[in-house]
Amino acid sequence: MAVTIDLSGKVALVTGAGRGIGKACALKLAEAGAKVAVNYNSSETAAQEVAQAITQAGGEARTVQADVGQAEAVDAMIGGLVKDWGRVDILVNNAGITRDNLMMRMSQDEWDAVLDTNLRSAYFTSRAVLRQMLRNRWGRIVSISSVVGLTGNAGQANYAAAKAGLIGFTKSLAREVGSRNITANAVAPGFIETDITAGLPETLKAEMLKTIPAERYGQPEDVANVVLFLVSDLASYVTGQVVNADGGMVMY
Repeated sequence: MAVTIDLSGKVALVTGAGRGIGKACALKLAEAGAKVAVNYNSSETAAQEVAQAITQAGGEARTVQADVGQAEAVDAMIGGLVKDWGRVDILVNNAGITRDNLMMRMSQDEWDAVLDTNLRSAYFTSRAVLRQMLRNRWGRIVSISSVVGLTGNAGQANYAAAKAGLIGFTKSLAREVGSRNITANAVAPGFIETDITAGLPETLKAEMLKTIPAERYGQPEDVANVVLFLVSDLASYVTGQVVNADGGMVMY
């Protein structure tokens, strides 16, 4: 008998969902039956294309603009979703940017921009959805971290700090809300082929490939499949965990 995941009746919000991992998560959750809010900050056209793909496939979606690094914008976005759709059951904290630089050269703006978008945003979004998740006694929060948050990486102190912070945030949140049928987990992707990695030198990509036992780069769908599992009832007893989606790049 085939095992299927049915998210019918659930409302999902995916931040930074216009491309890459966020796009794959939005499409995957919609395919399972969830209504999906496709969040974007500045990439309106890309977000609209994701929402249109969902509706054309028979699902229900809407785009929601907000800089998730700003509390007021997040509260307004989620307040609008709850008003129109009644609830937010699933939150995928995916929004992220990079501003790579060596620590000696890293500006405060480069540090602040990455921490605001990649880490502070998860605090704002999770806080905003928790009240009604607690009331409904059901919720799923998944934050997209990175293997860099586990290992560190030269030239990415800001990014690694934010992604490591998401892991600590996730574990603490899981302890707070676990008794209310709300789970909080993190996914740590490895080398995933997205816009962020597309600009890397081919020599560097080749070297990184040697470190992956699966002998291939990951695809956004590889991460989205893990997210789909974690937000489903199949994972109702999984919380406070970090699931690596990295082809075996990092083992611990």
